[in-house]
Amino acid sequence: MATSSSLKLVETRALGSDWRHLCTVLLYAPNPGMLYGRIPLRYTVLMVMRFDGRLGFPGGFVNTHHHSLEDGLNRELSKKLGKAVSTFRVERADYRSSQTDVKTNVVGHFYTKKLTLAQLHAVETGASEARAHGLEVLGLVRVPLYTLQDGVGGLPTFLENSFIGTAREQLLDALQDLELVEPDYISGLKAAIAHRPPSVDPPGT
Repeated sequence: MATSSSLKLVETRALGSDWRHLCTVLLYAPNPGMLYGRIPLRYTVLMVMRFDGRLGFPGGFVNTHHHSLEDGLNRELSKKLGKAVSTFRVERADYRSSQTDVKTNVVGHFYTKKLTLAQLHAVETGASEARAHGLEVLGLVRVPLYTLQDGVGGLPTFLENSFIGTAREQLLDALQDLELVEPDYISGLKAAIAHRPPSVDPPGT
């Protein structure tokens, strides 16, 4: 029996008061840099190393009685990433998807936000001064958007890490839909992941 399902944002408003709302965001910026002078970086995409050793996206639980989803998410970003997030705001237009988990009564709302490279660098630089640094967030991680000549190094190896909840799937869908990498490249990675044992990681901040 399925324990999770996708919902439209308007449908999540009908969930009862016993449901908790978790908002997370993928932050990314165009990056013209080259690795070793020959491998294009294309974009910089940020994830966080969580307190439990899993990879996820910055964000947190939102009290929908007092804040909109976006207001709550931006408050959580300030707590998790520091003052540099004041130069931008995640809006409803940045919303991508919602997914429920009936085991935990959590509905996760996922956003993507395009920044300038300078804004993203500022987030990385200032994150160590955030309230949650060293506690809920152990550090920021850049996602390698390439595969090395050995066919393993880069994104394929990165995807072998432990991710919280559906963060791995959210990452791949966003990379494909936003065309941060070639669509066929992601399709091949998704096919490989489909043959792995299913993850039992619960959702969380």
